[in-house]
Amino acid sequence: MKKVLVTGATGSIGEAIVKEYAKNGYFVYIHYNSNKEKAHALLEEINAQGELICFNMQDKTSIKEALENLSVDVLINNAGIIKDNLFFFMSDEEWEDVINTNLTGMYYVTKMISRNMMMQKSGSIVNVASISGLGGNAGQANYSASKGGVIAFTKSLSIELGRYNIRVNALAPGIIESEMIENIPNSKELKKAIPLGRFGKAAEVAQCAYFIGVNASYVSGEVLNISGAMVR
Repeated sequence: MKKVLVTGATGSIGEAIVKEYAKNGYFVYIHYNSNKEKAHALLEEINAQGELICFNMQDKTSIKEALENLSVDVLINNAGIIKDNLFFFMSDEEWEDVINTNLTGMYYVTKMISRNMMMQKSGSIVNVASISGLGGNAGQANYSASKGGVIAFTKSLSIELGRYNIRVNALAPGIIESEMIENIPNSKELKKAIPLGRFGKAAEVAQCAYFIGVNASYVSGEVLNISGAMVR
């Protein structure tokens, strides 16, 4: 049975990705940090076709200890947080928490997992970025910087790991119905800026994560825009 690790699995997008891979026969390592109850519920929902794995994305020791001996066919770097604020009001903590979780944490996870992929000379890595990493967004200097870094990291790593038959790609979701946008203001006005006229669904991102992670066997170094043409 093929295996996948999904970080940030208790968020809306992570949960959908877990279900998509489980539906397609994968054994899923469900990563969580604090939401153990939801992680257990998700494991039950996929009929225990997986295993829970706990670590703090901001703690490299925690990451290394949890992933020391883990070998998977696909890695989905989905874990991420937002702490929005206008730049001049942004605290050092808001900057550091977002960069350390979204970018530095992903670096440590990928470094641990890619070692076994290199030894087995096969693997696929999917990094969940954002359209904010493509075009920036007011009030998201920290988030945009982290996701822009994810995109550049993806392109560089695809060049380095290609010789080991490892593909590295990124997803750039737009506005997706999730816990991250629950308090978003002016949602009707925002939808007018999206040519498809609606927000995306987590399941739609998950389908893309499976396609580019598994089926797109000659695609590497690519960033798949999932924004309903909001960003072009």
